[in-house]
Amino acid sequence: MAVLYVVATPIGNLEDISPRGLRILQEVGLIAAEDTRHTRRLLQRYQIETRLIAYHEHNKLARLDTILLALANGEDVALVSDAGTPAISDPGYELVGAVIGAGFAVVPIPGPSAVITGLSASGLPTDRFYYLGFPPRRSKERCALFSEVVDIPATLVLYEAPHRICDSLADALSVLGDRPAAVARELTKLHEQFVRGTLSELVSHFNTTEPRGEFVLMIGGATRPAKRKPTSPVTNELGVVVASDELPIEVDWDLIRAELQRLRAEGWTGTKAAKQLAKQYELDRHQVYSEWSNLPE
Repeated sequence: MAVLYVVATPIGNLEDISPRGLRILQEVGLIAAEDTRHTRRLLQRYQIETRLIAYHEHNKLARLDTILLALANGEDVALVSDAGTPAISDPGYELVGAVIGAGFAVVPIPGPSAVITGLSASGLPTDRFYYLGFPPRRSKERCALFSEVVDIPATLVLYEAPHRICDSLADALSVLGDRPAAVARELTKLHEQFVRGTLSELVSHFNTTEPRGEFVLMIGGATRPAKRKPTSPVTNELGVVVASDELPIEVDWDLIRAELQRLRAEGWTGTKAAKQLAKQYELDRHQVYSEWSNLPE
């Protein structure tokens, strides 16, 4: 039975394709590419002459029949995207689903992915991450997206275009607060760059530096809440259980002190750290500064 191979291709450096990936591209009867001009450069580099057709958002329905017919005739097909792993933020996932539905095998050929490449060198936690793809173009919709993930305790990963990176960073700062973050630019290419810091620092950087290239934006996940309701029932002096909306708010000062110690180790002043955490966790700034003053040396 014919096979659809999902082949990862380089995200910049053409040397990053695997020997297995090259062999598959050489052996299949047809390659379905998101951008044939882009893929043709890769094929020419490795002297591969396999027949190439375009498969993208605007022709996916028409091309689906062509690909299914090729498979039905016993011809193996390779699916590639512009760069990286197909079916991640491109219409390839629909083709994969249709091929599976038609009863053909789908075999992934692993390789480069901008999401994983960026995360691996970001310095942010990688044990859990939440991929958001490309955020909406308009600020209102972007802010709504960030509001949906504000409490997720996992590193957030997005792709963004250079002409929108400043606005997306500003919206993230507005909704998520001043979290640690990293921006990766032009991954694996000649001008690869990582910019790391807090969201506010990244906003300042890109407001004074012209953004160029392709960007991966990574933002630290939510920490456990510093303010919470008691989880066990609370009774008043008459022994009556207090309604949930009347329960006192408990502040997790252990968390606040840990955050203060981290900021002090990073060189923050007490005033700046107290102001930042008071805003982030909706606490009294003077109380937070008092905790700073009592930190052990």
